[in-house]
Amino acid sequence: MKKYMFAALGGLTLAACGGAEKTAEAPETPPAETTVESEAPSDAEPVAAEDAQAAQLQAAIDGDWRDDAARARDEWRNPAETLTFFGVEPDDTVIEIWPGRGWYSNILAPYLNSGGGKLVAVVWDIEAMPEDRRERYQNAINNFKSYFEANSDLYGTLEYSALSETSGPLGEAESADVVLTFRNVHNWMASGYEAKVFDDAFAVLKSGGVLGVVEHRLPSSDDQDPAAKSGYVHEDYVKALAANAGFEFAEASEVNANPADTADHPFGVWTLPPVSRTQDGDGNAPEGFDPEHFKSIGESDRMTLKFVKPVPAE
Repeated sequence: MKKYMFAALGGLTLAACGGAEKTAEAPETPPAETTVESEAPSDAEPVAAEDAQAAQLQAAIDGDWRDDAARARDEWRNPAETLTFFGVEPDDTVIEIWPGRGWYSNILAPYLNSGGGKLVAVVWDIEAMPEDRRERYQNAINNFKSYFEANSDLYGTLEYSALSETSGPLGEAESADVVLTFRNVHNWMASGYEAKVFDDAFAVLKSGGVLGVVEHRLPSSDDQDPAAKSGYVHEDYVKALAANAGFEFAEASEVNANPADTADHPFGVWTLPPVSRTQDGDGNAPEGFDPEHFKSIGESDRMTLKFVKPVPAE
């Protein structure tokens, strides 16, 4: 079934591209003895290309390799709108930092594979972890790799690197078109190396490349904990990290916003779905705690920020 769906994805791409070829008109060639002003190119070709690209992305989102639990989160993660906002194209080299269990990778990998692109997954750096955590995280990485390697016709061949406070480059310098991170900045803040990650992203991107950041958003009126223990981060702080690394701020989107989230929950962002924590580490819940109230809020309010690595002046 997965090979069939990949064939369907490829067919969808070919059909869209074929449509572009049929509708785009060839420019008229003037007689040799006639001198004319050159005409502006038709808008048909770029529009058709955008339509084909959108169809490829939607096919990856709709693929039957995604289970019901993953699809249920589309409402809050808005993958089509988010990846389109970041400008991810199917022939790009994309680096996803700390993909976790692969929710976004399960969309990105088939999308990029359909267009000749490449996904690089930056996993946890096991060697930099305390001994008592290594086995659990190594098992998670092994499971991630096994899943994608078992379906290479669909996902292509992923490449890997690792990230920690002491890790080396994310990849070869200026080799990536896009670097993406989803809800990870607070984790780096907890260990105090968030600036390094932004520096690493800048180094691996090509000139003109994009850094896309989605993160739980702390209201600007609230004090920012340097360790982000609540999981929420000021938007201005993320912008400052990017600027200090050399990025230019391009644009913000509210596609992943949730105005119902007040960001002041008993167990931080993890009080909300999908974690929906109900107790602290000692097994205690606050007096009058109503988990249904927090479920009704939905997932967190999230910033969605696009940064660009400047192109050097000639």
